[in-house]
Amino acid sequence: MKTSGNTILITGGGSGIGLELARQFSKLNNRVIICGRNIDKLRSVESELKDVTAIQCDITDNASVDHLFQVLTSAGLDVNVLINNAAKANAYYLGPGAGAGRKASEEILTNYIAVVELTERFLPLLLKQAGAAIINVSSVVALVPGLIVPTYSASKAALHSYTQSLRLSLAKASNVKVFEVMPPVVDTDFSRDIPGTNRMAPSSVVEEIVRGLASNELEIQIGMTKSLFGLHKQDPMAALAMLNRIAAT
Repeated sequence: MKTSGNTILITGGGSGIGLELARQFSKLNNRVIICGRNIDKLRSVESELKDVTAIQCDITDNASVDHLFQVLTSAGLDVNVLINNAAKANAYYLGPGAGAGRKASEEILTNYIAVVELTERFLPLLLKQAGAAIINVSSVVALVPGLIVPTYSASKAALHSYTQSLRLSLAKASNVKVFEVMPPVVDTDFSRDIPGTNRMAPSSVVEEIVRGLASNELEIQIGMTKSLFGLHKQDPMAALAMLNRIAAT
């Protein structure tokens, strides 16, 4: 896909990977819209970067998503790239009293169901664009679950499956490309409770994302995800052991 001259919507654009996506796509002469719950963070980004518009939106609330859509279309902002980046993660181990059901509900709602609903809401608009893309930010744990993030891993596995189905569904009927990004642990506030070494800087992660998009690499595996993915294909149990040894160090 082309990486300049787009109108890009980034969920969770006020911090972490979302902020860095906004920063780098702004430098590439794209019109960027960022959304999230914290309007103060969003406005700070809006004031820092050129051609960035901030809109408060809770992607888990359908009324809020409808408001976002109407604001964009009323302003004539024809989004042609949707980046589903917003996420929720709980770091804990499964066991008695862990509250896994509540935590899983939060993660599934944000990381999977909200992505499905937001994508469906914007799909008619995307289908009208000559060149459009949907970019789902997944995780290495979509393939190999991390014991410290068990239900987050499950939610990202659901997103991975959905992304593949969406790609197949749109492949022949439209100009919408569907990408999946699988970062390793990134050095952000989002992952501060997740153990691990060799955390990647958000800037390095996004540089690889941009390169992958420019090369039409539909599955963009970043950093240690590449080697873990290769091991997973050969020996899933070895990949599981490898990831969780890394996480335990």
